[in-house]
Amino acid sequence: MNRGLWYGIAAYVCWGLSPVYWKQVDSLAPAVLIGHRVLWALLVLGALLWMRPADRFTRQHVSTRVIGTYAVTAALLYVNWLTFVWAVTSGFIVEVSLGYFLSPLITVSLGVVVLGERLRPAQWTAVGLASTGLLYLTTAAGSLPWIAVLLAVTFGLYGLVKKQAPLGTLRGLSIETGLLSLPAVGFLLAVPEHAPGVLAGGGPSLWLLAASGLVTIGPLLLFGASVRRIPLSHMGIIQYLAPTLQFLLGVLVYGEPFTPTQFVGYGFVWLALLLFGVEGAYAHRTLAAPVGGAP
Repeated sequence: MNRGLWYGIAAYVCWGLSPVYWKQVDSLAPAVLIGHRVLWALLVLGALLWMRPADRFTRQHVSTRVIGTYAVTAALLYVNWLTFVWAVTSGFIVEVSLGYFLSPLITVSLGVVVLGERLRPAQWTAVGLASTGLLYLTTAAGSLPWIAVLLAVTFGLYGLVKKQAPLGTLRGLSIETGLLSLPAVGFLLAVPEHAPGVLAGGGPSLWLLAASGLVTIGPLLLFGASVRRIPLSHMGIIQYLAPTLQFLLGVLVYGEPFTPTQFVGYGFVWLALLLFGVEGAYAHRTLAAPVGGAP
């Protein structure tokens, strides 16, 4: 197994197990946790830029267009992070996993609607199965599984905008986090009892909160190192590690309910992902095969 694949597996395992970390700091409000997450992530990114002079910013990297693009991605990232942290700390890890199971299909749908991409028949079938699962869950519960939908849509839109963004991973993430740091630090200053250095009593330690920077940036760096080294078809398969681990944590570790009704709705989504993955692997092999076929 090559190093790139190990990096990818490590990234998705980190994302899959991240609810364990957020459960350790759930005595603080989600907005406070996001404030710390942004602040400590910015410090980690600053240290990385200091250690890697080649990735530092020059005047050509900063323009109105660049700032506007990353303001959009920063807003999407904030909504996604806040929804994720609130859901995990409120006992909705199972629904969080559904959101990230749906993400690849939402991304494909956005490609069709926004970029005019074409889907193969099996891909349309997968999208239809996932939509059926969502409709079933909505009808059975009497309401849309909004946590899952919001996570999937914000992550899909984030990926869509980032696909067309002008900067690399480290510079782009640094601008996003820098933009988010303004409201994040402002919020922490407005609620001084939650500011770094003054947390006391039964709340999480400063060191535990500081770890949110590594929890945030570490998987992103592993992902960036992986995606440059392995085919996207491999990345498409291992990405399901994260929601699978989240689902298992929610049901087996934190005892969240998973009813027969949910099983049916999730089953449609899982079947859609299976079809999507198998069809994608087959299409990749077909395109990669030399003319005349390969043994």
